[in-house]
Amino acid sequence: MNTSDAMLDPAALPDPGLFGTSPMVTLFLTILFMGGCALMTGRGLANTWKPAWQVAPYALLLGLADRFLIYALFGGELLSGSGLLAHTLILLVIAFASHQATKAGRMVSQYPWLYERVWFFGWRRRAS
Repeated sequence: MNTSDAMLDPAALPDPGLFGTSPMVTLFLTILFMGGCALMTGRGLANTWKPAWQVAPYALLLGLADRFLIYALFGGELLSGSGLLAHTLILLVIAFASHQATKAGRMVSQYPWLYERVWFFGWRRRAS
């Protein structure tokens, strides 16, 4: 067995772990690239006044697209259940946070006489 055969042997590959891929792929593809997509998804849903529960189906679709890109571009596991779940949860958190922050900004900017901003994700009724 020469070195090129050893590189193609699946048993010789490192264990991908919980995410089904390397940490660098998780960081750059899932968190930075697909996280940016999740950020824009949450913002788009909030700007059109959609309810927060609608973030979940879109995050699942982003998670499926993320798994496919990991498989197609980096040779990761396509059918990694734990990887799909972990990456989808990461994207869900990013999309939901973006939705809530955008909605809070919209409420305060659209109704400044009624509401004031509380931290980053919330708003409250102005004191009379």
